[in-house]
Amino acid sequence: MEINTVISLFGQKESIELLRLAVVYVHLLACCVAIGLVFASDAAMIKGLLKGRMSTAHDNDHMASLQKSVANALIFLWLTGAALIGIDYLEKGMNYFANPKLQAKVIIVLLLTFNGMLLHRYVLPALLKAGSLLDLQVGVRLFALFSGALSGVSWLYAAMLGVGRPLAWKYSLSELLMAHPVLIVLGFALMVALTQWARNRSMAVPAQERPWLLAGIHTR
Repeated sequence: MEINTVISLFGQKESIELLRLAVVYVHLLACCVAIGLVFASDAAMIKGLLKGRMSTAHDNDHMASLQKSVANALIFLWLTGAALIGIDYLEKGMNYFANPKLQAKVIIVLLLTFNGMLLHRYVLPALLKAGSLLDLQVGVRLFALFSGALSGVSWLYAAMLGVGRPLAWKYSLSELLMAHPVLIVLGFALMVALTQWARNRSMAVPAQERPWLLAGIHTR
């Protein structure tokens, strides 16, 4: 009887471990997809700013599709994350929720979710209407840049916390999140500087071409 009980318990534990592994795999895929999409889009935007290229209708359609894909990845992230928390809770009990690393991950994902809602509700419609990041009003443009910086930094930060098993129980919540706002501010400042440079460049080009046009010489 005791041997059968041990075998049964071992089988249950093994099944739970396999289930957890499958959930972690899907969780990791969702995170990788979201990070890949976000940073591919950011790289394309930065490349466009450096080249002085304005957005097109195709870019706007791509951005709408990107937002939908990232939102779906975020949903999978929530579902698989909740499943992982449930599995670990069954094994470790209420003490599991006292882990600062877990708390930090939940806070970051909450920020990503709220920020994604703001992007979808305010930033994306404004971009579709203006046609270009450079054509947005100053306040809206700054909000869009800050929201984008928060998104990029938070996705990377969440991934770092996800793979940083040695961080568990070694640092407090404030220590784990200390670098997060600093990186957001740095990313925001960098994008503001780049966007302002691109705006100055786009405004300088017509001014340089105007004398040639008055002389009847076309530069393009």
